[in-house]
Amino acid sequence: MPFSDLPPGPDAWPAPESRPLFTSPHLEVAQVRQRTPARPDGADWTVVHRKNACVIAAMTAAGEFLIVRQERIPIRASLWEFPAGQVDAPGPPRETVLRETALRELAEESGYRLAPGGELIALGHFFSSVGFSDECGHLFLARPVEPAPGGCHQDEGEAITGCRTLSAQELGEWIARGEIRDANTLAAYARLCALGLIAPGKPVAA
Repeated sequence: MPFSDLPPGPDAWPAPESRPLFTSPHLEVAQVRQRTPARPDGADWTVVHRKNACVIAAMTAAGEFLIVRQERIPIRASLWEFPAGQVDAPGPPRETVLRETALRELAEESGYRLAPGGELIALGHFFSSVGFSDECGHLFLARPVEPAPGGCHQDEGEAITGCRTLSAQELGEWIARGEIRDANTLAAYARLCALGLIAPGKPVAA
């Protein structure tokens, strides 16, 4: 998908004037002038454009969630997270591309796949860093999942050093203690709770 492929919305502002400052396969830094309701003459802003991403809350038949431990160079630490990854395939239909990406990233990072008869539930989207980036993450619940033949196949730029399961209660406890602190996992957990898909201590029955 191209950079800045934002979900459509009824309150979207007009496209800004934009001048690229730096471009790579993963992001683009641009100087934009954006007209807004409060600033009709426009405001100058430096924006980091990112591809869409998919975040997968994967639940086993036992009701436990998969998390992976991944090295994150910008913060100089390894974090426990839900599997996630950027959307690379271009073109419509949009929902098909997002679902295919979610299942691909689940398999690549955790070595698990959606079990026969399982369901992949779209949970909506969120914006991870709205002060400087248009990065949009699409949230999914995959249940139940099972080990995939051949295990995980992470990308060259990834360093995943572990994979484990947590109950819904343990997941909440890890978040409360600050052991899980990436925006993707926190957003997915909040959406799961808000939708009633998990409750303190146990997942809601499918």
